Amino acid sequence: MSVPAPTSEAGRAALAGLLVSPSGALLGLDFDGTLAPIVDEPDRARVHPDIPPVLRLLAALGVRVAVVTGRPAAFPVQPGGLTDVPGLVVLGHYGAERWEGGVLSAPDPDKGVAEARRRLTALLADVAAPDGTYVEDKGRAVAVHTRRTAEPGAAFDALRGPLTELAEETGLVVEPGRYVLELRAAGGDKGDALRVLVAESAPSVVVFVGDDLGDLPAFAAVERLRADGIPGLLVCSGSTEVSALSDLADLVVDGPEGVAGLLRALVESAHANR
Repeated sequence: MSVPAPTSEAGRAALAGLLVSPSGALLGLDFDGTLAPIVDEPDRARVHPDIPPVLRLLAALGVRVAVVTGRPAAFPVQPGGLTDVPGLVVLGHYGAERWEGGVLSAPDPDKGVAEARRRLTALLADVAAPDGTYVEDKGRAVAVHTRRTAEPGAAFDALRGPLTELAEETGLVVEPGRYVLELRAAGGDKGDALRVLVAESAPSVVVFVGDDLGDLPAFAAVERLRADGIPGLLVCSGSTEVSALSDLADLVVDGPEGVAGLLRALVESAHANR
């Protein structure tokens, strides 16, 4: 299987460098929609079964594998399905939490999240949130999902204003995603998290794979790294729900299955170039 050609010159240069010398590259990956298919029940999300084996192969080639997610940092490892990936680093809650080598480090939760959690049920009742609206408690954040409603897009639009007001009153921000509005502490985003990883490892090439609006800051971080002379490759795990990333990406693949296929092709091409 060959690796598809990136659409930009910068992407093609980064891919060429990665295939010639994968050791020292940094591979950053979103979780939901990228490694794991989107599901109605977030707690049931699991990594696509073809992905862990190929991540282990990439790690064996010297690639540093990192997951950058809005989830708690421990979730992608277990039960998410990435327990056996050597050297894996997970930055959860947009970098507020870190899992590495079986050790989880995290600051105390923001008090505003507890207040938003306390008020959320009454707010959803007051605005007549439609049947199927689902609240996910992430510990350091609370997320309101509209995917299971009769009209997910309309429900998302209707709830965005009231939830933004609640976020402002509790000192939080709203992070929009694929039929989900997450209330979380202000501060870091996935771009900040990716820059932490870059500062730690000084990678030869940076690859980031994402699927949703929350991944835009990571894409922007890669663009800035390119401007600073660090090769970068932007990959979108495509869907019909979000097009913002596909418009910016060097490569677009078809969801987690497409991500697995691309990673497998990278391994095969890297071995062929050795």
